[in-house]
Amino acid sequence: MSQQLAEVETLFLHEARSDYTVVATRDGNRILRGRLELKETSAGPRPGKFRVIRDGEDHPRQPGEFVDLARAAGRIRISEQTSPKNRKRLQAMLDGYQLEAMAVRTCRRCANDGRYGPITSDGAIEHNDELICRDCARRELERELSYKGEFTGAAEERLEELLYESGDLDRIVNLLQGGLDPDLTKYDEVSANVDDISPVRTEDLDLHPDLSAHLQGRFEELLPVQSLSVRNGLLDGTDQLVVSATATGKTLVGELAGIDRALKGDGKLLFLVPLVALANQKHEDFKDRYGDRLNVSIRVGSSRVNDDGNRFDPNADVIVGTYEGIDHALRTGKDLGDIGTVVIDEVHTLKEGERGHRLDGLISRLKYYSENRMETHEGYGGTQFVYLSATVGNPEWLAEKLRATLIEYEERPVPIERHVTFADSREKAQIADKLVKREFDTKSSKGYRGQTIIFTNSRRRCHEISRKLRYDSAPYHAGLDYKRRKKVERQFGNQDLSAVVTTAALAAGVDFPASQVIFDSLAMGIEWLSVQEFSQMLGRAGRPDYHDRGRVYLLVEPDGVYHNSMDRTEDEVAFTLLKGEMEDVATHYDETAAVEETLANVVVAGKKAKRLNDRMIGEVPTKHAVGKLLEWKFIDGFSPTPLGRGITRHFLAPDEAFFMLDAIRKGTDPYQIVADLELRDDEE
Repeated sequence: MSQQLAEVETLFLHEARSDYTVVATRDGNRILRGRLELKETSAGPRPGKFRVIRDGEDHPRQPGEFVDLARAAGRIRISEQTSPKNRKRLQAMLDGYQLEAMAVRTCRRCANDGRYGPITSDGAIEHNDELICRDCARRELERELSYKGEFTGAAEERLEELLYESGDLDRIVNLLQGGLDPDLTKYDEVSANVDDISPVRTEDLDLHPDLSAHLQGRFEELLPVQSLSVRNGLLDGTDQLVVSATATGKTLVGELAGIDRALKGDGKLLFLVPLVALANQKHEDFKDRYGDRLNVSIRVGSSRVNDDGNRFDPNADVIVGTYEGIDHALRTGKDLGDIGTVVIDEVHTLKEGERGHRLDGLISRLKYYSENRMETHEGYGGTQFVYLSATVGNPEWLAEKLRATLIEYEERPVPIERHVTFADSREKAQIADKLVKREFDTKSSKGYRGQTIIFTNSRRRCHEISRKLRYDSAPYHAGLDYKRRKKVERQFGNQDLSAVVTTAALAAGVDFPASQVIFDSLAMGIEWLSVQEFSQMLGRAGRPDYHDRGRVYLLVEPDGVYHNSMDRTEDEVAFTLLKGEMEDVATHYDETAAVEETLANVVVAGKKAKRLNDRMIGEVPTKHAVGKLLEWKFIDGFSPTPLGRGITRHFLAPDEAFFMLDAIRKGTDPYQIVADLELRDDEE
């Protein structure tokens, strides 16, 4: 006790049921806890009984020891929550020993637990109609979080920040239970940013008369990114990498160059996208706009096993295609005629696993096709390449590797609010319903209702969410037939739908004028979204001609994963995406990718395959790849064997080819082989 007397900094007294709680602290830490009873004497109230509580048990002490403790304390504080009558008794007792005390507002929970928790004007937290200290509020928050699942440090930090900023634990608890308090869910705001760029007037463009008349009928001036592109040589045939936010007009950059050259007879336009659904959408757009002037065809190659050439006319003026569809035409030796312009949309696909190296190879093969045609066809002037992307972390490097002029425009036409709220998988649809309803019930200053795109990670989930929304909505994914998707697009455009629910896989090309984007999931299939994918998807919120601002909501499941192979949880991923910097776009080659692209280059270019490899974005280990191709008898010298030609025709990786060969030797039914191969891919 004598050592404790020397260490006492603050002595705190608080009314309990039949006595007073005594807490002695030093540097904010409790060093003694006890109970004090007063007795009435002729001199006034005095200590009657004093007990020290240690290890949950009471240890009686002489009443005088409390007086010694009080005299040793640097300061004495009496809780304001003590009743006026008992506070007066304590003060009278201390006055009897000429000890000064001050009444302070304290945390009742701390006092009940034998702690000294002063409440200051900037540190009090409201909870259940009383003020508690920050420590108690944080402990209560931790209890609430334990009911919701495991939260990562980033999520806990975010919630603690909100707790201290709001000073209201009840609001935070409501947020955890699916509440949508916008002041709490709001994470940040991406401000509108419109650069002062003098627009190019459409009447001043040196275009084919038909295209010029068509454009002037749509608008008088080009948008800023389009004006920048034109001023930097777009219509002079300059290769360009155009990097600009979603909905800033990149697509027209490719159209201006490609349609103009096609109309002037300077070669056809290839407009290439990563997905079949996007190709179908672009094909319809081009047919609607230019079908009366140009022959528009489509080449998707939707199956790597079956190729019936349906709807594909290689002599068309405009060919919209998937990467694989056009690559298949090259790998199988189809004559595409004079190609005036190649537009590669979503060029950041170069960084993706399987599709990245195939796009890298396709670009190189298209450049070879153009060079070879210039050598063999007099009067052909070559191909202009235009690469489009909303999200690139290393645009200068990529432009240099592509040998293209960089056109970078960082405009955000309307501000975007980004919100985060926590919910488990059962609660997400209910929260989405509230958000969709609130948005659709609101009109912008331009007179448009708010509409929502909900991104989720599976087709089944699209239908599940859509069924649970009160207002009219529709699922939208690649599993729907073309007619159904077009109907949904038309209904959304007419504002007959409050929302579409789509898969993250279609994020790149979902062209709905939505004011709000909701992330039901932060995964694409069983893979977490990248910063590029996330940025592109949220960029769908808010169109300058329709909305005053965009809203983005992340519905985050604490401790949530979508496959046991995922090494992070959804709440971890959420804050990584919100804080993350754009990843660099680069293509990386393992042995499988190197062999596949080298074989395709041999099929297309023979002995010149090394030249094609050398100019690809990624570093291809050509010598090693050629060695493997010879070892596996995919090539003979620099000519593909029938086996090698079949493998590259169907985009097979070496291990898939060996799997099929083994099955064929065993006499497995061909349909069973295909089924087993697809099942094997799904398992991987």
